[in-house]
Amino acid sequence: MPGPVTTQISLDLTTIAEALELARGARRAGVDWLEAGTPLILGEGLHAVRALREEFPGVPIVADLKTMDGAGLEAEMMLGAGATHVVVMSRAHWASVKEMVKVAHEMGAEVMADVLAAEDKAADARAMQDLGADWIIVHTGYDERRHVSGASPLDDLDAVLAAVDLPVQAVGGLSIEQALETARRGARSVVIGAPLAIDAHRFAVGDEFERILRDVVTRVRTL
Repeated sequence: MPGPVTTQISLDLTTIAEALELARGARRAGVDWLEAGTPLILGEGLHAVRALREEFPGVPIVADLKTMDGAGLEAEMMLGAGATHVVVMSRAHWASVKEMVKVAHEMGAEVMADVLAAEDKAADARAMQDLGADWIIVHTGYDERRHVSGASPLDDLDAVLAAVDLPVQAVGGLSIEQALETARRGARSVVIGAPLAIDAHRFAVGDEFERILRDVVTRVRTL
C-alpha cells in the first residue's frame, strides 16, 4: 500500500535569506519536504542546500538540479551538501540517469526524474523507472506555459500514473486546487511553489502565506 501523500514547498527564490524565511513559514505550517528550486541553486549553489540542511535537520530536501550531464558529480555534490533527493531530466542520455541513480543510491538518497519536454511523457517515465529512478515529476515548464495556451501537467498525469509503479508528483503553473487534484488522481506528493501567487498582482507573505499552506497541509492529510 502506498504511504501518505506528502507536501512539498518549492523555494524558487534567488537568495538564501529569502529561502530560509519562506522555509520557516512552510515548516511551521506543517509542510513535509523542502525544495531548493533551480533559481535558488543558480543564485546560491551548494550554500543554499547547506543552509537548509543546517536549519532543518532531518527534513527531506530536494535539490532541483535539472541535471542533463555530469550527473554523478552533481549528485555527489548536492547530496554531500545535505540534499536527500536530486533531479535528473528524462531527456538526458541514459548514461547520465544511470550515473545519478548509482551515486544517489550509494549515498542513501533518491533520484527524481523530470519528464519536462518529453514527446511521450508516459514512455519517458517508464524508461526512468527501468533505469532505477525513485520518483517521476510530471512537469510543464514555465516557458512552455507562456507560449502554449492551456498547457498543464494535468494533461499528462493520468497517463504517467498508469505507466509506472513509482510515486509521482506534478508541477508547473498549478493553482492550489489543481495541486490538490493531482493527489486525488494518484500523485504521492502535493507541490506548492513559493513565493505563492495569489493573483496576477501579488504574492502571499507572512501570516497569509502560512495560513494558506496550513490549509493545504490539512486538506492533504484528509485525502
